[in-house]
Amino acid sequence: MKKWLWCLLLFTPLLHAADWLHWRQVGRATLTWGPFTLYDSQLMTPQGRWQPQQWPLALIITYRRDISRDDLLEATDEQWQQQNIGNDQQRKAWLTQLAGFWPDVTPGSRLAFQADAQGGQFYWQATGTTQPIIAIGPRFDTAFRDAFLAIWLSEKTTYPELRQDLTRGN
Repeated sequence: MKKWLWCLLLFTPLLHAADWLHWRQVGRATLTWGPFTLYDSQLMTPQGRWQPQQWPLALIITYRRDISRDDLLEATDEQWQQQNIGNDQQRKAWLTQLAGFWPDVTPGSRLAFQADAQGGQFYWQATGTTQPIIAIGPRFDTAFRDAFLAIWLSEKTTYPELRQDLTRGN
């Protein structure tokens, strides 16, 4: 097979992996807790519009504080419990998977979740790096996709102001 065709087959997935970084912003929100600003978030879609269960989309979180992986996992579980998402066994399995690759975050680091009709993928960019944002962890199924995004996008979210800002009221 020609050399250029091998290169195309090998690198095409990498070239398209972060196309979502060039999508249009639907909305932007900042989470504060008491006097602390925890993170800024953006919801992105190809057209810059959001509707529930319409794919693809990307949620990008840029952290403004040091937060340990364990604290991120605990906060995620609390949100799932408050929204009554999944059962104990399912949440524990998801959290175990996340614990295997979620990093501790520092101010300026970015964690993103790109979702499509088949599920979703996490991406990571460390603080102060010139490296591009990279895929981390396994690809997740639609049940996880919906559970994770519900933290911000569900009508049951405990952060209705964030949802309003991210979705522009949709």
